[in-house]
Amino acid sequence: MPRLPTRLLIALACCATAMPATAATVTRVDVSGIDNALMAENVRVSLSLSDAVGKNLSARRLNYLLREAEAETREALEPFGYYSPTIVIQRSDRDAPEGSEDAAAASTRAVATDAEGDGNADAGQRSARSLTVSIRIEPGTPVRVRGWNVSVEGGGGDDRDVRAALAGFAPRKGEVLDHALYEASKSKVGRALAGHGYFDADFAAHRVEVTRAEFAADIDLRWTSGARYTLGEATFAQAPKPIIRDALLQKLVGWTPGEAYDDRELERLRRSLVALDYFGLVEVLPQPENAKDKAVPVQVNLTPAPRSIYTAGVNYGTRSGAGFSLGLERRYLNTRGHKALAQLDYANKRKAATVQYRVPAFAWLDGWYTASLQAADEQTDSLDTRRLEFVASRSGQYNDHLNLVASLHVLRERWSYFTLDRPTLDYQYASFVFPELRAEYIDVDDRLAPRRGAGGTLTLRGGKGGADGDARFVQLHASAQWFHGFDADSRLIVRGEAGHTFTDTLLELPPSLRYYAGGDRSVRGYGWREIGPRIRNSVGDSYALGAANVVTASVEYERYFKGPWGAAVFVDSGSAFDGKPPDMHTGVGIGLRWRSPVGPVRIDVARGLKAPDSPFTIHLNIGADL
Repeated sequence: MPRLPTRLLIALACCATAMPATAATVTRVDVSGIDNALMAENVRVSLSLSDAVGKNLSARRLNYLLREAEAETREALEPFGYYSPTIVIQRSDRDAPEGSEDAAAASTRAVATDAEGDGNADAGQRSARSLTVSIRIEPGTPVRVRGWNVSVEGGGGDDRDVRAALAGFAPRKGEVLDHALYEASKSKVGRALAGHGYFDADFAAHRVEVTRAEFAADIDLRWTSGARYTLGEATFAQAPKPIIRDALLQKLVGWTPGEAYDDRELERLRRSLVALDYFGLVEVLPQPENAKDKAVPVQVNLTPAPRSIYTAGVNYGTRSGAGFSLGLERRYLNTRGHKALAQLDYANKRKAATVQYRVPAFAWLDGWYTASLQAADEQTDSLDTRRLEFVASRSGQYNDHLNLVASLHVLRERWSYFTLDRPTLDYQYASFVFPELRAEYIDVDDRLAPRRGAGGTLTLRGGKGGADGDARFVQLHASAQWFHGFDADSRLIVRGEAGHTFTDTLLELPPSLRYYAGGDRSVRGYGWREIGPRIRNSVGDSYALGAANVVTASVEYERYFKGPWGAAVFVDSGSAFDGKPPDMHTGVGIGLRWRSPVGPVRIDVARGLKAPDSPFTIHLNIGADL
């Protein structure tokens, strides 16, 4: 092998010594000149230079990233309609911006300085210069839509949902060409077509032409819908083993094969299956690729949930004392889907045992046939009552928001009040048989913590009974909640209720059929059942007697500050009263809010304004607002 000349070896050694290990370290990249936060963030995430922050970069690598930064910034602005921005990139170690002649000269000098190095130092030990990079942007004139031709040809063009998607298509003529809006609108039209069975829909024209010199864009977007598919047979698959008869599940299918395809029917079937609570996983999958004669088969995959649910808990109430609860529910007893539940609530002064049997109503309106029996015993400082109640009911989901319940109640109750006039027990007895109708309406964006929408109930019940069987009553009760979110972290909650009893024999109605006010779900700042007609016990303390009427209202503002924690302020007012103007009681307070893994937790501190020396009360609630 021939030896290299000595001069060449010396030259190579010098070059190796002169090559720097690092030239600079970028500590920060600043983007300015853009008021739109989303645009600025899109620029930042698009910069390769941002990924190099904190790293040692050679001069060559740094210069490359700076050159790329301008092109990347331009590309990041185009989706927002800005195609002609002015971009100035400035390094903190230079006076001249990148791209100027002065900057080029400075770059040459910097490279030369690095190449010279320190002849007595190891190249790997040289420290890099620290610098920041500033990117100043003048967005310029945005591109606006000049020509706009968006349509659907064929039968899909007459579909109501497709027309609605076209009517909301953006951007329109004269608006800034926002590509995100354009893509979202295009997807919405596509989903509307597919959702109504136009699976063969395709583009007849798909063009967005930008004329930069004129700051104008022309949109030509046209679909051909093709023929509409129909709904085919629904097939159920339960794995690892079937738990409910397929013939019963088929009754939940709301369409007849051959009907026009509508994915809302599939969603309705999915909700019905979820509401049964038999299955841990429900998949309703249309299969247009397997369609025959344009009839789309539907595959329903079901994974059974655990058969038994066991519950246990401890609790404490100022009126009831310490206690515990135990529960057992069987999600399905047999292949017909029957359910059973047993619940025990035991405390020092309140006890209740409940058994329930439910049969699914597959044939008409999603719901249940339910038979339940409850025995309850309550012994407080003023009241001693025992109650046995049997309820037979039929519930049904009338539509997406309205649930209807019809029930028949058989009630037997014994009660006695401790009073100054009657310090010893003097029991009253009553038996009532009465029907009840209840309508439950919920239309909110999130049932656990709503930020938009409303909900409410309307209940009508009445019957005949009492000690001698001659007592009659009719009750009408309504409650409502309204939610309004101002932004992602704040909302206004308005609640109200009103109830009236038509009767001439109120005192013959047992305590469970009377109205009360006060407490965490009524008027905060007052104790449970504290508001309304009162009686005094043998030691002079007063307790609620129950009333024929009730009215309450609440306004609450809630705001979350950081993560799951928030606070609230509120005003509650209301009263339980008989046949005279209500004696309204108002409470004000503040609260702590926590979005816990098990649901919203609310801790409120409130004070009643009825008396100047009213004490503060603490209220705790866990669970959904509705």
